Amino acid sequence: MIYTIGIAASFILYVLIGLVLSRKVKSSEEYYVSGRKGSTLMVTGTLVASFLSTVSFMGEAGFSYEGYPILLLILVIFNATGYVVGVFFFGRYLRRSKALTVPEYFGNRFQSNKVRMAAAITTILGISAYLVAVTQGGAVLLSEISGVSYFVALLIMWLVYASFTVLSGAKGVMVNDTIMFFLFSIATYISFPFIIGKSGGVPDAIIKAATNPERPDLLSWHGITGPNAYMGEPWEALIWAVILGLVWSAVIAISPWQSSRYLMAKNEHVAIRSGVWATISIITIYLFLHISISTITTVNPDIKPAEKVFIWSAMNMVPTWLGVIIISGIMAAALSSCASFLQLIGSSVTRDIMEQSRNKTYSDKQLLRASRISMIVVSFVILLIGLWQPPSIMWIGYFAATLFAASWGPVAFASVYSKKVTKTGALWSIIMGFLGVVFGESLKKVGVALPVYFNPVIIGIILSSLALYIGSKFGEITAEERDFQENILQRPIEENEKEEMAITRRYPMYLAVSGILIIVITFIFYYWPLILAMKG
Repeated sequence: MIYTIGIAASFILYVLIGLVLSRKVKSSEEYYVSGRKGSTLMVTGTLVASFLSTVSFMGEAGFSYEGYPILLLILVIFNATGYVVGVFFFGRYLRRSKALTVPEYFGNRFQSNKVRMAAAITTILGISAYLVAVTQGGAVLLSEISGVSYFVALLIMWLVYASFTVLSGAKGVMVNDTIMFFLFSIATYISFPFIIGKSGGVPDAIIKAATNPERPDLLSWHGITGPNAYMGEPWEALIWAVILGLVWSAVIAISPWQSSRYLMAKNEHVAIRSGVWATISIITIYLFLHISISTITTVNPDIKPAEKVFIWSAMNMVPTWLGVIIISGIMAAALSSCASFLQLIGSSVTRDIMEQSRNKTYSDKQLLRASRISMIVVSFVILLIGLWQPPSIMWIGYFAATLFAASWGPVAFASVYSKKVTKTGALWSIIMGFLGVVFGESLKKVGVALPVYFNPVIIGIILSSLALYIGSKFGEITAEERDFQENILQRPIEENEKEEMAITRRYPMYLAVSGILIIVITFIFYYWPLILAMKG
């Protein structure tokens, strides 16, 4: 009951915040990009909160529990670089464009409604699939904790995230995301010593996990071996982690629910600083979470389904007050992603499809009303799909996210740096990348075994890159396209540029110091106990 009360209290808080902030939303810029007033803390909060979800705290936690914690951490080492790469090589230029949506940026960059429409359609389809997975994860959690049916839990999830998102748009999403960011970060960091302690303490907890006969080689770089291993040979598992890590790095760098957060930043310095803090945050959260998850296998090796492992630890391995924070934190991760996804889908439906297809410009009042109506309709469709489609939290999320690495990756970076890309190349790059991933996943569905190095997203990236190159042989680059590109390559100078630059120049040092601390933590809580286990 206490866990249900904690979740209910957080739900009420988020809805109230949405209600209060809705009264301050007076323009489409405030509704879409929070008036471009986001601070470093708030942009960091919404970057991390919109990335972490039930895919992270349930799907990936279950993957670690089943036998692959170090493999997942190898993947994260690569994917976390996407924040620094993204903000420096795409995000800051996106912000300079002054677009309200990422598809709008593509449309303006290539002076093409077709390119904008293609980007908008892929946004809606890809993020809708991800939204289904995250909503289902939240419903599974709520049902497990409160005892209500899955249908009722799904309905409650829908009502909560749809209400505050529809009411306040990006302004409410950013504030709630920041609160949720603190909640699930605290839950992860504080739960670590309690879970390690209940599993035997340092170094015994790690030693027992490393020598656990139920999961041989659990803490090896390739994951478990034996009859329960399902990631193939060790080299296949490593290649999978590296490929998916690089793909997720691209997802973080250019996907609409990540890159669009930079549109909310107060200035370019805030965007850069947020990217650095997000990198540090993601790495530390994953490190603490998955080392602790690996030790739970020695306490209870039979948690079914595995996605409930962190929930089980919250209810059985930590004090009740902390369990409430953990459960509320996991739910916050789900809601934050749901809200970000819904806001992006609604924005694209209204601004990138309705306005462009009707060739009509709406007033701010009309745009706000149309955006809210479209979000209600979209959220209701997601609710129906969630009821029809059985939950598959991690793998649906991975499929949906990697669509953007293939369909947007090549054209996003080329839009900034290439002077040879045409609107024809950009259009077919987006289309072929999307279709390539769908084709590869369809082959897997019908039983075609693809080698690990020919993951569906690799098919998509190859087709997208070829389409970008070949398609750019056709068509002319207009003066408007060249002017737009030249404008985004011009660095804006702030009124207090000297002071802003002095602060930003400290951030490489912050990144270096955090890297040293992460190495020390990893040595204490992983390498040293593992060496002792090998000697024993």
